[in-house]
Amino acid sequence: MSIFINKDSKVIVQGMTGSEGMKHTTRMLASGTQIVGGVNPRKAGTSVEIDGAEIPVFGSVADAMAETGADVSVLFVPPAFTKSAVIEAVDAGMPLAVIITEGVPVADTAEFFSYAQSKGTRLIGPNCPGLITPGQSNVGITPANITGPGKIGLVSKSGTLTYQMMFELRDIGFSTAVGIGGDPIIGTTHIDCLEAFENDPETAAIVMIGEIGGDAEERAAAYIKANVTKPVVGYVAGFEAPEGKTMGHAGAIVSGSAGTAQAKKEALEAAGVKVGKTPTETAELMRQIING
Repeated sequence: MSIFINKDSKVIVQGMTGSEGMKHTTRMLASGTQIVGGVNPRKAGTSVEIDGAEIPVFGSVADAMAETGADVSVLFVPPAFTKSAVIEAVDAGMPLAVIITEGVPVADTAEFFSYAQSKGTRLIGPNCPGLITPGQSNVGITPANITGPGKIGLVSKSGTLTYQMMFELRDIGFSTAVGIGGDPIIGTTHIDCLEAFENDPETAAIVMIGEIGGDAEERAAAYIKANVTKPVVGYVAGFEAPEGKTMGHAGAIVSGSAGTAQAKKEALEAAGVKVGKTPTETAELMRQIING
């Protein structure tokens, strides 16, 4: 089992014919993802050959869905065009849209996230690596060769730490790993993923990676305490961060004690989550739980 994507997911790529889109479409195909089309209004009716596969290019998301039955879209679209691309996917009735783009204006995200919620489309991102169900489907930019299928669920704000945790626990493997992104407004939260992993019979335990800034981890801690029966281990990036300084992710701003790594660690531990001081220590905590 898995959450959000599996071997049957039919994926289209908005922005496939651009350089980033082509590079990552090639990688997604190589890792077994069922990519059924790309979208570029200027190249509608053409096709692109990637490693022997002919991928058709459609003029719109609606056309792509009508022709292929696509149920996932991944967006490699420049920030200025991301809002219109997401709205197009939502209007077409796309169930899941994964937004890789970094640098999307927060006002745009607020607008298209609210619109997607009203129409029933799940968004992941923006500014995220996407998600992977190893051996089945890889939607985004996560390296597929660093881990295999298994029984750990992973949700992370940080792309790099997603990859590190997947590699550290490659001996056990993952049901699904979701990089939710580090912007102040994101489409799918820690809590959304925790709920899905709790309900997935093949996920035995969950790793949650947060970072300084905001209160998402504190809210996730409260949710875990009330609703999650599976073991959760956590890691919070940013213990050494200076107070009041904006860090690399747009959401990682600390003011006073609110949003600090220590405050988040304490909230998670109070909810019964074991929190590692480093990613490696966090992986070891998970290994102890699985091998118990």
